[in-house]
Amino acid sequence: MPLPRPPFDPELEMARRTLLAGIPSSITPDMVQASRSRVAGSAVPVERLIAGRPIGVRHAEARGLATEPDVTLSVLRRHDAPQGAPVVYFMHGGGFLFGDRFSQIELVLDWIERLGVVVVTVEYRLAPENPHPAPIEDCYAGLLWTEQNAREIGGNPDFLVVAGVSGGGGLAAGLALLARDRGGPQLAGQLLMCPMLDDRNNSVSAQQFTGVGMWDQVSNATAWAALLGSEQGTDSVSPYAAPARATDLSGLPGAFVDCGSTETFRDEDVDYATRLWGAGVQAELHVWPGAFHGFDTFLPGAALSVDARRARESWLRRLITG
Repeated sequence: MPLPRPPFDPELEMARRTLLAGIPSSITPDMVQASRSRVAGSAVPVERLIAGRPIGVRHAEARGLATEPDVTLSVLRRHDAPQGAPVVYFMHGGGFLFGDRFSQIELVLDWIERLGVVVVTVEYRLAPENPHPAPIEDCYAGLLWTEQNAREIGGNPDFLVVAGVSGGGGLAAGLALLARDRGGPQLAGQLLMCPMLDDRNNSVSAQQFTGVGMWDQVSNATAWAALLGSEQGTDSVSPYAAPARATDLSGLPGAFVDCGSTETFRDEDVDYATRLWGAGVQAELHVWPGAFHGFDTFLPGAALSVDARRARESWLRRLITG
């Protein structure tokens, strides 16, 4: 018998049943290539996204760690931004399976324009062709480049915030753990938007939203298996891959964590914020009532989406102004 679940927000539910009806709730391994094609086909070039905004973009290559390949990065900043601006290091979503460094980039463009931050976005390798630790090591290589080149791109190497959405939110949380454990770079904060944190995929919310919503328990299982292979669900899973596995959250930078009340990641995200508080780390948590996964990307004009984006920007503004 299916578990009872809280209802979707009426505005979002109407769109889910109409505008988003063609997007499957469940993605199985045989659907990954088609999903990649769908995501790539719907992508808007970054040049069009920033057209009419006072924002420029440049591209760079970070040296890969050890024998790993180099990592492509893009830097976005205001044309008139002063030197020494805060830097946001961004990781896109897509469940480790699809997307590129410009996926969901519209989530951060207002931060560049209104807060004056420099955004660096990273092209990490995707699973299953490149399982863990490839994605997180790519992200770490790019973070090192960002610290080392911060002044050259107009940023402040002493004010680095990691940010990510969905699978990229999980990578951002993992990167905060990795930077702590490797002795740097020092981070000022972590902004985790509906982050994907727990490979065990067995929470109440994961069970409530199987077969419904934008990313269900089946899709989640597909993605974690692609990233972790046979290790998925075992005691050997690295916390840098699945940050919910971390037993020590002390010494991490302050966090913003959000999710929807009607999505798979709800319970793992709430638990992560709770454990950050328990470790003495400041965290701000928002659970958007009736919001499904990725709601503010799919429907940026919805009332809940506007509130969510405003809350993230407010947290970042307060972090910047101290």
